[in-house]
Amino acid sequence: MNKRSDLTARNFPSAQQEAGKAVPQTNYDGPESAYRLAFTDTDFLLRQELRPVRMQLELLKPEMQQQELGIESTLAIANRHLVMSRYYEEARRFAEIVTTRSRSMTTPLYVVTGGGPGIMEAGNRGAFEVGGKSIGLNIVLPHEQAPNPYITPELCFQFHYFGLRKMHFLMRSIGLVCFPGGFGTLDEMFEVMTLMQTGKCRRRPILLFGKEFWTKLINFDWLVETGMISELDLQLFKFVETAEEAWDILDAEYGFSLQENEKGGASADI
Repeated sequence: MNKRSDLTARNFPSAQQEAGKAVPQTNYDGPESAYRLAFTDTDFLLRQELRPVRMQLELLKPEMQQQELGIESTLAIANRHLVMSRYYEEARRFAEIVTTRSRSMTTPLYVVTGGGPGIMEAGNRGAFEVGGKSIGLNIVLPHEQAPNPYITPELCFQFHYFGLRKMHFLMRSIGLVCFPGGFGTLDEMFEVMTLMQTGKCRRRPILLFGKEFWTKLINFDWLVETGMISELDLQLFKFVETAEEAWDILDAEYGFSLQENEKGGASADI
């Protein structure tokens, strides 16, 4: 007999074991019964009062899955719709560059997108076409939105809460790459800028693809002139036009071209 095994054996069945047990037919197995285990009772978990528990689950599921798959550093690509066709190709090429050039690094980089069509698809597709993994953070919307077909299946997540989804965009992020987009893109971009401006998160490069688009959309100089932001806040982001230019900025920031990344990997922030 292995006595050490006996000493370290579980004292109680696991929740998984308990949930898997066959439930005998009784007077208490109907839909109105409260007899079911709380963690197997979907109706109970979906009650209004259980919102904090659901938020915790939505935080933990993608976090634990990415930990198990060794995902430590990501590059977030923000955009909801394909605005101009050239940006699709730039996003695709950028994802290819990130995936291939970081593959041999101590801490490889993984592209993470909102998981939908357009530029988001391009980001996942670029990684997929060179045999790399990528992440998709889908959100439940009033209109149907299916994940694009290029996301790594075990890294394709669905969210109910926008706030937790945005948190996962940032938790492993070493940079944010923004392509022309609408309210969703602006929401993600300005949240990261605000967190960096106020010192609530560490600084990381924010790359805005297409200077003409962004300067027509937002008059950053007017924000400075009117005192709404500091001139130093303009250093929070850079304009880029090509995938290669974006990679060069990241390389200069983190030293990716070195055999070992002397600045170290990015840590998860929870």
